[in-house]
Amino acid sequence: MKTLTAKTIYWTGVALTSLWFGASGFCELTKNPVVWDITVKLGYPSHFIYILGVAKLSGIALLLIPNKLLRLKEWIFAGIFFDIIFAFLSKIAVLGFPATIDAIVAFVMVSVTYAMFRKLYPARYALPASTQSGIAASL
Repeated sequence: MKTLTAKTIYWTGVALTSLWFGASGFCELTKNPVVWDITVKLGYPSHFIYILGVAKLSGIALLLIPNKLLRLKEWIFAGIFFDIIFAFLSKIAVLGFPATIDAIVAFVMVSVTYAMFRKLYPARYALPASTQSGIAASL
């Protein structure tokens, strides 16, 4: 896959993720009845819903910054995946399988976006300089 294709898929995914989770976070902070009532029905306390809204909007703001804070973006993707997984499990336990379709769609969308993130920004692991010199001395 060419870099331009990967960038296009990545930024499209970031845009869709930002719209999806940005709207969700905004609805949680403004106590929108559609989002709020479902979340309360799932058993989450109201203070947690506000925290979730702030976390979503903060994460989305950071995802939209190009080529910066890559390690933090890893954590943001992890948080989004946790949100999706917990939403899926909560909905399947309380509301049944048909209510989980949005979580499944979100999981696929964010998975593709994350795969393109890894393609564009591959993880580079290196030992600290002090460890490298210690290894070289032992050889």
